[in-house]
Amino acid sequence: MSELKELTALDLAALVASRVCHDIISPVGAITNGLEVLDEDNAEDMREFAMDLIRKSARQASAKLQFARLAFGAAGSAGAEIDLGDAQSVATGFMENEKSELVWDVPRSLMPKNLVKLLLNLILIANQCVPRGGTITVQMQGEPSAPTFTLSAKGVNPRIPLGMADILSGEEPERVDAHSVQPIYAVLLARESGVKLDLVKEEDTVKITAVKSA
Repeated sequence: MSELKELTALDLAALVASRVCHDIISPVGAITNGLEVLDEDNAEDMREFAMDLIRKSARQASAKLQFARLAFGAAGSAGAEIDLGDAQSVATGFMENEKSELVWDVPRSLMPKNLVKLLLNLILIANQCVPRGGTITVQMQGEPSAPTFTLSAKGVNPRIPLGMADILSGEEPERVDAHSVQPIYAVLLARESGVKLDLVKEEDTVKITAVKSA
C-alpha cells in the first residue's frame, strides 16, 4: 500500500456526511415504519408495538446524532476545548445501542477539541474490533494537553478489521469510501494533534494506544 494521501476538503466532507447518514438511516427508517403501522392498524397490540419501536428508534437516532456531532462536527471555534464529561455522556449513549459495554476510566477535565474528537473516533474503531460484543475500556494518562489514551476491546474472537492496521499506520486503503473514511478521519485528527497511533491484538483483547508528545 502507498502512503495515505490528503483528501480534499470537499471529498472528506462528503464521505463523512455519507458515514453519518449511513449510521442514522436505520433508526429513522424504523420510526417511519412505526408511524405507518399506527396509520394502518387499529389493533391495540400492534399500536403498542409500533409506539415501542418509535420510542426505541428515536432514542437510538438521537444518541447517534449527538455522538456524531461531537466526533465529526465542528464543536466550537478553532482552539476550543471540550468537557470530557460531555464526551463520556455521548459515548455512553451511543454504546447503549451496541453489543459491547463501555467502561469509561477517564478523569473529567477540559481537553482540546481535536483530541476529544480523536478519542471518540477511537471508540468507534475499538467497537469494530469486537463485532460479537464484549467490553471496551477507555483510559487516559498524562495531562489533558498531552494525554495518552489506551482503549482495550475485550470479547469473544476479537479481530482487527481488514486493512484497519494499515490505515492507522498511515497507509492508503484499497478503497476510500464512506466505510473507510472513519479510520482515515481518525488518522487525520491524530496527525493534526501530533498523536501517534498503535493497534495490536493480544489474545482476547485488541488494544489501541494514542500517545501525544508534550
